[in-house]
This record gives sequence, structure tokens and C-alpha cells, in this order.
Amino acid sequence: MNNTSWVARLKSLPLRWSQTQASPEDAIAYQNWRQRFMRQRIRLALYIAILANLTFILLRLLLGAESPEGWSSIWLMTSISVEAGLLTCLGLHRTKWGRHHPELIFLGCSWSITLVEQVWATLQNIAFPGLFAWTLVFLAQATLVPVRWPLHLISQIGVFLYFIVVNAVLNLPTDSAETLWDPIRGLYLFWFCCICDGSVFLYERLQQAEFYARRELEVERAKSERLLLNILPEAIAHQLKQDQRTIAENFAEVTVLFADIVGFTRLSSGIPAQELVNLLNQIFSTFDQLAERHGLEKIKTIGDAYMVVGGLPKRRDDHVEAIADMALDMQQAIAQFKTQQNEIFSIRIGINTGPVVAGVIGRKKFIYDLWGDTVNVASRMESQGLAGRIQVTAAVYDRLKQHYSLEERGTVYIKGKGDMATYLLRGKQNSPAPDAACSV
Repeated sequence: MNNTSWVARLKSLPLRWSQTQASPEDAIAYQNWRQRFMRQRIRLALYIAILANLTFILLRLLLGAESPEGWSSIWLMTSISVEAGLLTCLGLHRTKWGRHHPELIFLGCSWSITLVEQVWATLQNIAFPGLFAWTLVFLAQATLVPVRWPLHLISQIGVFLYFIVVNAVLNLPTDSAETLWDPIRGLYLFWFCCICDGSVFLYERLQQAEFYARRELEVERAKSERLLLNILPEAIAHQLKQDQRTIAENFAEVTVLFADIVGFTRLSSGIPAQELVNLLNQIFSTFDQLAERHGLEKIKTIGDAYMVVGGLPKRRDDHVEAIADMALDMQQAIAQFKTQQNEIFSIRIGINTGPVVAGVIGRKKFIYDLWGDTVNVASRMESQGLAGRIQVTAAVYDRLKQHYSLEERGTVYIKGKGDMATYLLRGKQNSPAPDAACSV
């Protein structure tokens, strides 16, 4: 087996049963998170190991200075070799190769402490069971890098295999009264490693479950966010999430459009309910796309009526022109829809501009709505308009007359306002006026 395939096998040591319960996207996201987590924790473990080994070196130097007869140059060379191995791992960890192979850095860090002293002992023809170093390393790495339990097991087996195989082949004597072959010591090491590996296994299970739960929560939060933004403007939704009980704002000038499908009441009595709803959905979805294209805010639909406004919640100077453009596009769009008898739909549209109050009231089924005389007049412009035409007030006419083609309709009695001069929007100047569609 070449080195590349061995590394690939190390990377593929997964938590297989739990991955089958997650989507492929979640499984990949978890693998990426675990890889980042592992790199961060290995870096922390390397810093601690380097610092800890350095303190042992300094302590030995101080003790050697006080008691020269207890000085051990072999121990010092072993400790310096361990420090060099750890520093090498830290350097490799910062490279591109190290970022892609954290599992090898992990093993290098572990074996720099546990195997280096074994190699030095072998060079001195001694079998040295370093139980103190082994247990400290196994416990530290299980605590600091609690993922990829098979790597922990590999690091432990590597140490035991070296000690048993090399020392058995060379038949080296031990420097201690107790040897690794002692049953009590062997059982102690077995259970110590089992507990370390088991704790890593359980910790990662918990982390994985938490990761997937967090991902699911984020997905549900995103769905709720999209749903809320489908109901309310983004700025208003943000205020509601901050628990503002009442939201209201004055707008000095906006433009309001009401549209109503001509003859829809008669049509609705002759077709099934499901077909009626599907037809309305198609028409209003088209209007929604137009509102989004023109940067306008849809307020609501009431039956077969459609309400949209320009100039709020984000203020803009060209709100009248934007509403006028949408009204013209709505006339063209409605002509694409036909009844089963091939009758073309038409709509009445009314437009007015002026001040409004906008906000959200109530505690349930929130809706962003408008209030004020401007809204009432816009509604009257539609209800008392002509089929297939766009009726506007004098205020709208004054804003559009330089760049749009309008004709005077005359005075229309508006409830609560009396006689009002009204105009019919035909199109943009130098552009052909849209034909009024036949009513159903």
C-alpha cells in the first residue's frame, strides 16, 4: 500500500452509522467542520506539549545543577529530540500539506513524545516502558483533540507494537523492577486506553448530533425568515423580531395603486373553486414579479383586488413613475390570461399619490398596511374607473404629464371628497399606447 492510499484510509475513518441519518450536504458540512476543529485543537495541543516538555527540561537542568551526580545526558538528549519533533510538527501544521493532513500531524505529535523516548532507550539497549509519558499523552490528546477516535487507537497501538515487537526481537532488559508484561500493568493500560478512546467516541457522537441539530435549526430559521419576508417588508420584519409591539411611520409622499379584475365575480360563479384559485394565483404571481422588477412593495390582495405602493418602506423619488410603469405592464400582462371560452381578462387600475401612515397592528396574523386619505382616493380611482384603463388623480397627472401620455376624463364624484378631476394614463410619450383589453 502506497503512502497516498494509506493517508486516504486515515481520512476515511468516519462515524458511519450517524452519517447515514443525515443528508449528503450535512455530512460533508460536518466533515469540514470536524477537519477545522481538529486543526485548531492540534495546534493548541502542540503549543501545550512544547511548553510542557520545555518545563521538564528546565526542571531537570535545575536539579542537575544542584545534584551533578544525578545528571543524565541521555535524558537531556531524549527531551531535546522530543522538543525538536514537536516543533517540526508545529511547522508542518502551518503548511498547506499540514492543513490537508491533520491526521498525520496528530500522529506525529503523539509519537514525538511516546516513541522518541522508546527509540533512545533502544539505542541504549534498554526496554523502557514509559507508562507515565504514555498515559499523560493519551489522556491529554483525548481531552484536547476529542475527535477521530480511530486515530487515538492507532497512536496507542503504534506505541505498544514498537515496545513489544522491537524489545522482544532484541531481547532487551528493562530498567525497572516492573515490566510491561506484568498482568496488572497490562490490564491497567488496556482499560486506560479504552476509557480514553471511548470518551472521544462519545464526545464526537454528541458533537455530531449537536451539529446536525444546529444545521436543522438554521434551515428552519431560514424558512421562517423567508416566510416572514414574504409577508412583511424586510425593515418591518427586522423591527418585529426586535419585539417592537407597535410599528407605525408617516410617509410624506408615496404612490398607491389598486387593481381589480373586471367581471371576476361573474366568472367565479362558473368555474370550480380549485381552478379559480389557480387562475388568481397565476395572475397575482405575475403581478408580484412586476412589483419586484419595479422595486415596489406589494401590500395585499383582497379577493380579486391587488394593492401595491411605491416610496415605502424605502423612500425613493421616482415612486410615481415606478407605479405608472407597473400599471402599464400590468395591462399587458393581464392580456395573456384567458378564460376557457377564450375571453381576455381586463383590469381597472386606480392610482393616487400623497401622504400615508404605514405600519403593523394587532397581535396575530400580522399584515403591513396603509392608512390615510391617499389610500381611500386611490381605491375610489379604481372602483370608479373604466375597464381596461388606468385612472389617476390630478396629483399624479402633474407628476407624469411631461413624460407620459395622459388624457383628461373629466370630473368624477368621489365619496367623501366630492367632484375630482381625473385623468387616464395611456402610456409613455413617444410610445404606442396599450390597447384596452376586452372585459370578461
